[in-house]
Amino acid sequence: MTPREPGGRHLESRHMIDREQVLHVARLARLELTDDEVAKMSDELSAVLGHIEKIGELDLDGVAPTTHVVEVSNALRPDVVAPSLPHEVALENAPAVAGGGFRVPSPQAG
Repeated sequence: MTPREPGGRHLESRHMIDREQVLHVARLARLELTDDEVAKMSDELSAVLGHIEKIGELDLDGVAPTTHVVEVSNALRPDVVAPSLPHEVALENAPAVAGGGFRVPSPQAG
């Protein structure tokens, strides 16, 4: 299936993301993808990059950057110091504790 623009037109399929790039990212994310999924992801990610290129063609001089679609002020709560969970309670369900903290496996060279 060829990706479509919002109006329903087919997007030009230029493979900016090839099979090897999809497989590389899948390996990093520890995902197993079928051949069909790899092909589909290549098409979909290439379409996303195509849209980004299209946006890059716009003249945005004088357009202020935004973080929200609508004007938002004071969206974050005040940062107030409050009592935290007791140390013993935080560690009581940990599968392994070391040095007064959570013990985690060391990363393996890969």
